[in-house]
Amino acid sequence: MELLARIVEAGESTLFNIAPIIAVLLGFQLFILRRRLPNIRRMLAGCVAVAVGLTLFLVGLNEALFPIGQTMVEQLTQPVLDAAPGGAGVQWFDYAPVYAFGACIGMAAALAEPALIAVSLKAEEVSGRTVPAFGLRLAVALGAGAGVALGTLRIVLDTSLPVMIGAAYAIVALQTLAAPRSLVAIAYDVGGVTTSTVTVPVVAALGLGLASAIPGRSPLLDGFGLIAFTCLCPIMTVLAYATAADRMRRRRRETD
Repeated sequence: MELLARIVEAGESTLFNIAPIIAVLLGFQLFILRRRLPNIRRMLAGCVAVAVGLTLFLVGLNEALFPIGQTMVEQLTQPVLDAAPGGAGVQWFDYAPVYAFGACIGMAAALAEPALIAVSLKAEEVSGRTVPAFGLRLAVALGAGAGVALGTLRIVLDTSLPVMIGAAYAIVALQTLAAPRSLVAIAYDVGGVTTSTVTVPVVAALGLGLASAIPGRSPLLDGFGLIAFTCLCPIMTVLAYATAADRMRRRRRETD
């Protein structure tokens, strides 16, 4: 009964959230374009599917992903805290399993991200297969893993988020100048789509769980920020991938 009550509550929240989108679409269709809706039954079925899917997704987040992420981090940090009660004398490298777990979960979530798959396939199609979809996804996944690991390191070291983000964007700006122009826009786009349906809940749960487990850290102040690194680092890896691939093509042309 408790689970059913949560599903109903999530369903009400979902309907409230998607109502403005439906209202805007219907308003433009009926009052601006002044045309009847094509395939009304199909559209209604699609709206119902969206509502049901979002409802179950929200319930799954609260019931599974967030608790699992927090539990995993607590289990990884507990041996360190048991060896040094209160966190006294703990060094940043003592949390190496947390960095490794963050990198792996970041890569896995990015590879499974539906938005990234769609953009990668479209980039491969538009580029005439000069930009392989799997290679692009792999570069993004490596960047996402590095971003999550870097974000967890920031939480452990209690480093300033604006300083690290500013330094990372300075690197991105320099990479943008050196990268081929044809792939710069793609690199920036895939950085954005990385932080979508699958990645955001998992990464957020990891950050909040880590900030709650480490003494002296605040979930509100330190638990957030991982998503920013997860979005930024894939831009860096894709730009590096594009620059390296472009240089290899030029060398092949020169040798041929």
